[in-house]
Amino acid sequence: MSAHIKRIKMNYLSVENVSKYYGDKLLFESISFGIDKGQKVALIAKNGTGKTSLLNIINGFDTPDNGTVTMRGNIRTGYLPQIFDTNENVSVLDAIFDTDTQVTKAIKEYETAFSLFNENPTQENRFRMETSIVTMDNLQAWDFESKAKEMLTKFDIPDILKNIRELSGGQRKKVALVKVLLANTDFLILDEPTNHLDIEMIEWLEIYLAMANITLLMVTHDRFFLDKVCNEIMELENGNLYRYKGKYDYYLEKKEERIANTLAEINKAKSIYRTELEWMRATPQARTTKAKARTDNFENIKQKAFTHLEEKNKDFAVKTERIGNKILEINNLDFRFNEQIILDDFSYIFKKGERCGIIGKNGSGKTTFLRLIINELKPNAGKITFGETIVFGYYSQTGLSLENTGKRAIDIVKEHAEMIRMADGKYLSATQFLNHFGFTYENQYTYFENLSGGQRRKLHLLMVLITNPNFLIMDEPTNDFDIEMLTLLEDFLLRFTGCLLIVSHDRWFMDKLVDHIFIMQGNGKVRDFYGNYTEYKMKLQQEERIQRAQQKAKKTIPLKQLTPSNTGKITYKEQKEFEFLESEIECLEKEKSHYLELLNVGNGTPEELTTWAKQYAKIDSDLDIKTTRWIELSDKIKHD
Repeated sequence: MSAHIKRIKMNYLSVENVSKYYGDKLLFESISFGIDKGQKVALIAKNGTGKTSLLNIINGFDTPDNGTVTMRGNIRTGYLPQIFDTNENVSVLDAIFDTDTQVTKAIKEYETAFSLFNENPTQENRFRMETSIVTMDNLQAWDFESKAKEMLTKFDIPDILKNIRELSGGQRKKVALVKVLLANTDFLILDEPTNHLDIEMIEWLEIYLAMANITLLMVTHDRFFLDKVCNEIMELENGNLYRYKGKYDYYLEKKEERIANTLAEINKAKSIYRTELEWMRATPQARTTKAKARTDNFENIKQKAFTHLEEKNKDFAVKTERIGNKILEINNLDFRFNEQIILDDFSYIFKKGERCGIIGKNGSGKTTFLRLIINELKPNAGKITFGETIVFGYYSQTGLSLENTGKRAIDIVKEHAEMIRMADGKYLSATQFLNHFGFTYENQYTYFENLSGGQRRKLHLLMVLITNPNFLIMDEPTNDFDIEMLTLLEDFLLRFTGCLLIVSHDRWFMDKLVDHIFIMQGNGKVRDFYGNYTEYKMKLQQEERIQRAQQKAKKTIPLKQLTPSNTGKITYKEQKEFEFLESEIECLEKEKSHYLELLNVGNGTPEELTTWAKQYAKIDSDLDIKTTRWIELSDKIKHD
């Protein structure tokens, strides 16, 4: 008998021949797919092509025009919509635990009793609190409450008795996310779960979802998050559904192959169409002797021949204004907002062509930093000196003003520029420029107030770009953009020759565009790291590993052996060992990441999963040993 146990697939969701129109617009037609237990699938598509509509149909909040959706009857499902619709007159606690289970009732009673006793420690309130504690003990509800508080704290919502109406839209989305994660579901459906989260929160969520024993379908534009959590991608395009089993890079490769094959089929159809058209134009008498099947097939060939695949100009770039030698100098900058220290004695000199990212927790002062640079805010101390040739382009989170109400998108652009100067010296009309970034003719003649949130943000971005800036400052430019728009923006910014300063929680975007990052660490401290985000994260992991190894070494090696006087002169053999250890540790880190990814995906047999877990544990142990030895040799080199 084979050592491998064949796993039986259990279908959780079946979508068969589903079609949906939005007015006269076809969103998708006769799409079919299934999701089995344990699969983690990402759904991607352009904005406005029906991703959210499909999720609403699956969850029963909308009905398809054709087709059927079948969900396995005995499973628990959880759904995170883009907009969290709840009663505004309830607390965070009530919004999360709005079920009538004994556990949630007990938690609500305990929190209320505890709060009352703190405010007024009467005998009556004491008795109520003690009674609620007994109930919590009996129902073993403490773990559930503790998990809820931990998640809310992770998402920066520590006050669980705060009223929902006092929360921002982003905070409400976080409450909805915690609620759906706590529901202990079998099948989780998430619509843009990383919106409004900072990088630290996103990383916590991706580890949670990757390790969770759940089935997952999610819409996301965060490619880094997608890669860490999912192992399968579905794409909605032109009303059709395409499925790719693999990570994002694999999807890109296979999509290119699919497009190449489609282009070949179109070219072949065009050749056949010319021949068939001549035949169809022949006299009716001649045609009656031909096969009817050939006549019927003509329309299919014609449709294929006239299929249009939109191809974007890969060299699309605007002209930037000439930039001098002096760019921007920041000297000993201090800024405080109320009691919070945002910057403390910060200095930096920007150089030509600098491409810098800014990261940090929500509320750490990233946007404030940008507003200081563009002179919207005044520092408490210090000075910012601007080069004479600097032309700022500032993409803010607030977007375009409502003063544009009553104007069409094309008119808003034309007010600033009828023609846009490109890097190659040519000019594009406002219509051509908008079209490149996905504004159809219909979108261009839509009034500002009727544009979607994503379209308004895109229009705001284009208004910044057409000013031909040579210092581009962007505050969260990836919010509300689909993956295709993000790819267009990345290609555009890669050819941008001026200075670039970006605040973003999109790690894929940052890795591709910046060569160093400022980390807002809190209390006014800013760390400058030369490298992209992934390199910074690896550096942090290395620092944490060395710190752990040093603590371990102090416990296992007598203190006198670690003092400089006893380290001795490093030998040639030890020097070579030290160099070899550095490369060996790097290889082990990559191996460790590989096995962690295999375990996260969870697609192996039980025997394979056991083997991978053992390999992971062995590599982790080897890393500790080799890092400890590396520290010993490093100390010797320092004092040699």
